[in-house]
Amino acid sequence: MTQAAYHKPMRTITLEEHYATPAFIAGPGKYLAGRGSIVDQLCDLDAGRIAAMDAARIDMQVLSLTAPGVEQLDATEAVPFAREMNNHLAEAIRRHPDRFAGFAALPTSAPETAADELERMVREHSFKGALINGHSKGRYLDDPFFWPILERAEALQVPIYLHPTPPPQPVVETYYTGNFAPEVAFGLATGAWGWHIETATHVLRLILAGAFDRYPTLQIVIGHMGEALPFMLDRLEMALPSAVTKLQRPISAYLRENLHYTFGGFNWTQTFLTLFLQVGVERIMFSADHPFRLMDEARAFLDLLPVSSADRERIAHGNAERLLHM
Repeated sequence: MTQAAYHKPMRTITLEEHYATPAFIAGPGKYLAGRGSIVDQLCDLDAGRIAAMDAARIDMQVLSLTAPGVEQLDATEAVPFAREMNNHLAEAIRRHPDRFAGFAALPTSAPETAADELERMVREHSFKGALINGHSKGRYLDDPFFWPILERAEALQVPIYLHPTPPPQPVVETYYTGNFAPEVAFGLATGAWGWHIETATHVLRLILAGAFDRYPTLQIVIGHMGEALPFMLDRLEMALPSAVTKLQRPISAYLRENLHYTFGGFNWTQTFLTLFLQVGVERIMFSADHPFRLMDEARAFLDLLPVSSADRERIAHGNAERLLHM
């Protein structure tokens, strides 16, 4: 091996990286209005973003429309909006094919149309899958209403990234509104706790409904080091054995064979080690959660992970290349 090859930089691919457009900020993403620097970074799909990637030594971002996406829109509004967002992202990828890839936004309120939109973006624009922001007005993907999307994703051999969204309002009012200030309630319902428990529950609903028995090669990606599922894996196995669930496999098998996991801004070694020990390195992928978390912070965390060089390469790019056919 030559000296030059020995020092070849490690490729890095991040998978939970967000974008928006002015139309999105004026519509579904209006909660972001006024967050100037965040909005600017979300809407920048050119030189500024690429310069920040270079500074953090990030080679490629797999981009997705930031939450709440289009999942809370009625079909008549969601269908054209998703198509507009996807076309916008496809154009950015065309300008920078070596730096950006894409997850499609899907109008989940119209599942057959959403499945067709996923296929359009995969076949015509080489998108790598889709990102779905949680429930759709309180309906979850375990509802067979949405299964045309799951069926198409499996047929196309592309994953669905299941990203958090705030819990339905009745859940917020029941669980997250208490004897504390509204801003505390908001934080508890979202980034501090609710987002993650909501997403973990969503995954469990999919498993328990038999979605992966029906679509056995379907792959779901979740962030935030597994949304607390790795910590609970053994407890789930004990409390919901196959004799109770009537599933073809134990719950742990689905979590280890049908899911992949990213950092999602959870740059904490203890949390990583729980995930690493429970699901194995082949299921873990790098992400930064740009622009909500710092890319250079994520890269520094990756570089210091207590793993072998070969495992670091798998997390940094190898697993993503395999899953996303890159």
